[in-house]
Amino acid sequence: MSAVPPATYLETPQGRRIAYHKTEGAGPTVVFLSGLKSDMEGTKAVHLEAWAKAQGRAFLRFDYSGHGESSGQFEEGCIGDWHEDTVAAVQALTTGAIIPVGSSMGGWQALLLGRALPARIAGMVTIAAAPDFTEDGYWANFTDAQKAELQTKGRVELPSDYMEPYVVTQRMVENGRENLVLRSELALPFPVRCLQGTDDSAVSTETALRLLDHAQCDDMRLTLVKDADHRFSDPRCLALIEQALEEVLALAA
Repeated sequence: MSAVPPATYLETPQGRRIAYHKTEGAGPTVVFLSGLKSDMEGTKAVHLEAWAKAQGRAFLRFDYSGHGESSGQFEEGCIGDWHEDTVAAVQALTTGAIIPVGSSMGGWQALLLGRALPARIAGMVTIAAAPDFTEDGYWANFTDAQKAELQTKGRVELPSDYMEPYVVTQRMVENGRENLVLRSELALPFPVRCLQGTDDSAVSTETALRLLDHAQCDDMRLTLVKDADHRFSDPRCLALIEQALEEVLALAA
């Protein structure tokens, strides 16, 4: 079995160093957008890369700044920074049509990408998409004491089911407000397939339904998967991601 080649790096216009793996092949290029504090070595990203290679399909996975092998500290980042990273990676490393596959926070990034570069996008797949979570997940559920702590100390520490406690900064919340997608027009002029587990403790089915209702899209479908959790990475779920991706690719052909 051959060793995995080391990551390649891209210097973004903002001066950040982004680690990535790119597979050459037929377009549209599938671009995997990982979740908060996840990285391009996650199960879904690596699985889809292998799928793309078997299909002869162009594929890109990368780490946002403050994630994985890229430069920066997680606590210094925010939604807008990772959006800049995503746009930089897409513009520098892909040509022609792309299909973003966004997981969790990556789903929010996919929607922001759809707003920023609609002409480049041939279709989209989201997996437990978490649009606007800094406002609807963090801020909306903070106690008065936590809100005050955020204002006075500039940060609040939160526990997580999936990782060590992490810090939510004032910048993360305030920048999140500048990048909300569920409170203004969200035009998605391409086919969209959304996947959501009913046993997801991080993103509710209500969020998935809210996105479905809010977006302006002529061909958008939501698949609810009974008992699937937020990871959405067991064999059954991986097969569903492949199926959604193949459906979007067929429509883009």
